[in-house]
Amino acid sequence: MIIGVDTGGTFTDFVVVDKDEIRIHKVPSTPEDPSQAVLQGLTELLGDGVQSDSEIIHGSTVATNSLLERKGATVALLTTAGFEDVIEIGRQTRREIYDLAVTKPEPLVPSERRFGVEERLDERGTVLVEIGGKENARRSVATAVCKVIESGAESVAICLLHSYANSDHERMLADAIRSDENPQPLFVTASHEVLPEFREYERTSTTTVNAFVGPVMSRYLTALGERLGSDRVRIMASNGGVVSLDTASRLAVQTILSGPAGGAVGGFEIARMAGYDHVITFDMGGTSTDVSLCAGGLTRTSEAEIGGLPIRVPVIDIHTVGAGGGSIASRDPGGSLRVGPDSAGADPGPICYGQGGNNITVTDANLFLGRLSPKHFLGGAKKLVPEDIEPIISGLAGEFDLEPVAVAEGIVRVANATMERAIRVISLERGFDPRDFSLLCFGGAGGLHAVDLAKSLGIPRVIVPRGAGTLSALGMLMAEPIRDFSRTLMVPATRLEAGTLEAEFVALEEQGRHALADEGFPDSALRFERLADLRYVGQGFELAVSANPSDSDKTSGEGTDWKDKLISGFHTAHERRYGYADETRPTEIVTIRVRAIASRDTPELRTEPIDDSDMTEAVIENQTFMYDGVPCSGVLLDRDRLRAGHTFEGPAIVVEYSTTTLVPPGVTCQVDEWGSLVLETS
Repeated sequence: MIIGVDTGGTFTDFVVVDKDEIRIHKVPSTPEDPSQAVLQGLTELLGDGVQSDSEIIHGSTVATNSLLERKGATVALLTTAGFEDVIEIGRQTRREIYDLAVTKPEPLVPSERRFGVEERLDERGTVLVEIGGKENARRSVATAVCKVIESGAESVAICLLHSYANSDHERMLADAIRSDENPQPLFVTASHEVLPEFREYERTSTTTVNAFVGPVMSRYLTALGERLGSDRVRIMASNGGVVSLDTASRLAVQTILSGPAGGAVGGFEIARMAGYDHVITFDMGGTSTDVSLCAGGLTRTSEAEIGGLPIRVPVIDIHTVGAGGGSIASRDPGGSLRVGPDSAGADPGPICYGQGGNNITVTDANLFLGRLSPKHFLGGAKKLVPEDIEPIISGLAGEFDLEPVAVAEGIVRVANATMERAIRVISLERGFDPRDFSLLCFGGAGGLHAVDLAKSLGIPRVIVPRGAGTLSALGMLMAEPIRDFSRTLMVPATRLEAGTLEAEFVALEEQGRHALADEGFPDSALRFERLADLRYVGQGFELAVSANPSDSDKTSGEGTDWKDKLISGFHTAHERRYGYADETRPTEIVTIRVRAIASRDTPELRTEPIDDSDMTEAVIENQTFMYDGVPCSGVLLDRDRLRAGHTFEGPAIVVEYSTTTLVPPGVTCQVDEWGSLVLETS
């Protein structure tokens, strides 16, 4: 048995795969203690307990929420003397360039807990100044440790200048703080363990984020492991892989986008199996919407920002906006309709949940428009209360001097506009035409909005998998153990010998072997992917290019074909991203990366035989809903009774346990052999 658990802002989702059986379940999330919802859901699903031979893959929001809410550990920072204020100075770029009152996020470590250490390396790792000088190294280290302890910190971030090139000084400090002689145990994060790459601000920020969320994550995972068995629980990481509890505790920053990563993995795998390898995954939950573009595979990046803080760890390239089913609608100071980013969450939730909510949400608007069935939400386990919506939406409509139906449709359109912009960011703004892709829709609220988004962007096809509302949890079961390793080289491409480059990659692969061996995976189960970050000399930022050599390139290192292909790949990537490339300009290899992947058994989804029977059994009743200001008399269909080969045309609403799919007038829907709804929008 293998169990996927995805903690979301509104619901915690469960997928259990036991032999040929797949079961799904949802319970309201418990933000004050996410483990309560996890344990409640497992109890409701499995009764007395989890089987001893089962494996649990958990997508956690603990690190994310800790960072967003600034409820992490008390952190001290040790850095090279003179660089104590790097995390406060940051970069000169401003996102809100026209906002005269903009304020930068407060640094995670205040100035009184930032301590400089007398030492210095150059960019190649050559020691310019020993710690405290050769004679006083031990005393200098002891002094730094005392300052940290006296500051009252429970966690310490160590980030010395150029430690990506030489980590000796950082190791001295880390070893001293971790020493058993220390009177107070501290959570220690050294930058060479988290991010051995250049760019001091991003490296310092990432290190302090890990130090900030690490103790919180460690306590949560330790308690969860004690209840469920630490050897049977793995955590979904932001890079699309799974890691052990120990790794997730030490490197908590790598789980910041844990849940959305599971959705992207599951969405792409479902689409690939159905024959669509160019898809845009669209995950609309209760609090936010996550979108990711997959042009033949998952797109990854090493640049992310959470709560205004840069995080430089490998993540699936996901763009998130504050638009979900629970997003609150209101009138802004300028008199316009605003939807999100504030959310009603799980408690009290939308008004129609009957839990005391008093703010109109996107879910309320959809129910008011007749696009949800009050009797079939969560398979009938939760009855919606449409009568509670009318007085409050009428009050909001009065503020705009409009009819309630017009305001409800306006709420849906504003939410759609926000999500459409998100898809444009990951497609058109990066050189991809959305018309060349299918929209793979999932999440509890996604099926109500996907067709409208596809029509606006010219996307020809929407795919809604079976159990779409719990797809992120299923995606976690499809993920493989992955660890990422990197090293900054900063070498002009013309000066780097192919053999030297090969040796650097091999060294990173060896790190991957050791890391995955510690997690119980033999060398025979491993494979490696190589990437390199390149740029034109003088540019400020890089593009990642595949550096996997073909069989003909795997020589003794004397050949040059491999390096030429790497540079050629960079020019191609640059032209796609920026619209031009200059093959006469010199390039440099900035950072090399290795992704170590361990193969493991993942759930096998089965196809269904084409059924020639009619759809009579799937029809529940007729239902009228509003669409584009016009009442549409449609049919309400039971997703569980639809069979592969069934085809119908909207208007229709398809209900299932985890989600609802709206099929607008004129849109054709067919159930494919995988049980997915395939809606043709053009």
